[in-house]
Amino acid sequence: MAFSMRYARYRLLLLGDVLVLMVSYLFAFLLRLEFTLPGSVMQGFLIMLPVFITVKLPLFFTFNMYRGMWRYTSLCDVYNIMRATCISAVLLFAINWLVPTIPGIPRSIFILDLGISAVILTGIRVGIRAYYFRIETREGSNEDAKRLLIVGAGDAGEQLLREIRHSRDLNYDVVGFLDDDEEKIGSQLRGVPVLSAINSMPDLPVSFDEILIAIPSAGSREMRRITDLCKRFGKPFRTVPGLGEIVNGKVEHHTVRDVCLTDVIGRQEVELDAVVVNAFLRDKRMLITGAGGSIGAELARRCLEFSPQGIMLLDNSEYNLFRIQREFQEFNSENDIIPVLADVRDRGMMERVFQRYMPQIVFHAAAYKHVPIQEHFPWQAIHTNVRGTKIVLELAETYHAERFILVSTDKAVRPSSVMGATKRLAELLVHGNGVRRQTKCMAVRFGNVIGSSGSVIPIFQEQIRRGGPVTVTHPEIRRYFMSITEAAQLILQAGALGKGGEIFMLDMGDPIKIDTVARALITLSGFEPDTDIPILYTGLRPGEKMCEELLADDEQQVPTMHSKILILESSDRTMGKDTLDHQLEELHTLVEIQDREGIMTKLEEIVPCYNRRNGLKTGLETAMII
Repeated sequence: MAFSMRYARYRLLLLGDVLVLMVSYLFAFLLRLEFTLPGSVMQGFLIMLPVFITVKLPLFFTFNMYRGMWRYTSLCDVYNIMRATCISAVLLFAINWLVPTIPGIPRSIFILDLGISAVILTGIRVGIRAYYFRIETREGSNEDAKRLLIVGAGDAGEQLLREIRHSRDLNYDVVGFLDDDEEKIGSQLRGVPVLSAINSMPDLPVSFDEILIAIPSAGSREMRRITDLCKRFGKPFRTVPGLGEIVNGKVEHHTVRDVCLTDVIGRQEVELDAVVVNAFLRDKRMLITGAGGSIGAELARRCLEFSPQGIMLLDNSEYNLFRIQREFQEFNSENDIIPVLADVRDRGMMERVFQRYMPQIVFHAAAYKHVPIQEHFPWQAIHTNVRGTKIVLELAETYHAERFILVSTDKAVRPSSVMGATKRLAELLVHGNGVRRQTKCMAVRFGNVIGSSGSVIPIFQEQIRRGGPVTVTHPEIRRYFMSITEAAQLILQAGALGKGGEIFMLDMGDPIKIDTVARALITLSGFEPDTDIPILYTGLRPGEKMCEELLADDEQQVPTMHSKILILESSDRTMGKDTLDHQLEELHTLVEIQDREGIMTKLEEIVPCYNRRNGLKTGLETAMII
């Protein structure tokens, strides 16, 4: 039934165009001969009429003039009409000139016919589109429709307006646009006025029920400014997804979603060089330590996209390992996913892992990272973050792994905490080994990851669910933020770029106030900061800094082929490997007897930029020795 209806429609379109060609051809003759057809010309007219149709119709098919739906006629369809009519005019002119048996026809006929047929064919299609547009506009303007204000009169706003008008499921009436481009203000976009700049939202002359932010490229400051205006106006607001979300399959292109914390923090989505990363990972055996954690698990997910030979997921937490293994089992992946319950501090156990699986690429994400806790138990931080890194690094070299990638942190820059100092030591180990050995060793440094275990955001969310208060250490404390997916992608990209011995720094954008993050989360949860949910300032915790850094004073940035990844060069990493190994042996002696003061002093000696000025500021100075 559907086929027969489509065939009937197709025949109707074809018949209509044949009539248009005949009328155009006749009208061209009448215009040229001042609306008379002498008998001497009539013979040529009748002979050439079937030739006109025979030449033009195949060209119409060639240029896909019957594939599109006329109710959605676009500039592409008009372009196809112009190509078909121009080429047909040239061919008809050549036929008339080359075939002597055809009576002479004025050559201007072909030019006139070209213009007339192009205008009529285009006019019919545009008229059909205009007819359906009026119907859709009239249907969408019912009294029950929500009055929608769109922020952003660019491509995203225009596409959104089209989607609203073409979809019967979207019961909206777009009353206007806001845009900061002065050239757009006062103009119309598909018949809808661009009312004013975004800051003029509270003074608009029109009423509306909902706000939709259609600026997917907006940065963090721009998004915070817009959302603050929306909140002050008291209307519900949502946004459209960015390109990165669509490419990663998180949302469909037409999805409208609530504004989330990622929008407020705001970062331009990273574009992964899939060709380089694919060459780096495809058909390789890889080991991910700390695979049950946020970064380790996301690294495993991203690696699976490049068809590795196998992935060893290593973690010392049985529950974390069970959780990530179960997730990958649901993928039904053809790749070998091998869970390994092991501790990176156990050299014998780790050596058996390397002997059995012979990984070619090692991502070392296992670490203790909670700053205040590690201030109380520095021996544990050194045992895991330094000794564990040294064990995995040395085994990677012994068993000829191609690459070793350390996941580092911004807390390693001028560290004020034991955690930061130990991660700095791990970076020094990578640099010392990476420039001499067969295995290419490198470190990747970045800041806070949104939603990772132990980060402030899950803590804030839990506090909001309990009704508050939300605890912030200081109103001016700032941190760098990025999404887990972006962090994992940039780690893979840096690993593919490394030559050995580098410390890569990821472009983290601008630091964000933790207080801003807390207030945004409260608002996005439907509450008013300080009114519904109080914010309590508790003071800096042991080891914390007001603002983390990504670049030390003596470090210089060297660009790479990827705009979001830089290499750090520093004279602070010139300590010889033998000297560093000797210093670490002395440090581990202090670790064995859990000499806290001795550990701190030795850390300051090995890492001169380490400043433990914060010390312990709670009543836990006498932490239990375990």
